[in-house]
Amino acid sequence: MTELLYDAKHQVIIITPSEHPTDEDFALWATLFLHAPAIQTADFDAGADRHRVRFHFTDHSFNLNFEHYSESIWINAEGVEAAALLADLYQYLVMQLQ
Repeated sequence: MTELLYDAKHQVIIITPSEHPTDEDFALWATLFLHAPAIQTADFDAGADRHRVRFHFTDHSFNLNFEHYSESIWINAEGVEAAALLADLYQYLVMQLQ
């Protein structure tokens, strides 16, 4: 089961999936994870050690990040207004996982 942790101090949502995606499978994993009515995915960037999916929630931009080497997955906000909605996004995602 995927677990979410909202870290208000660092303004991120930490995601711990029951099974981490591989480097090649992250785009598919992210598409499935972000599949929810209030979320619209925008673009996908693949790098050598980090991938990012940019998405929108309530007309604000966020990033779903995956670092291959540390197997870290987290969401951060783009901008101050989006950061103010990070707790709401966390609650929304928790409800979607139930």
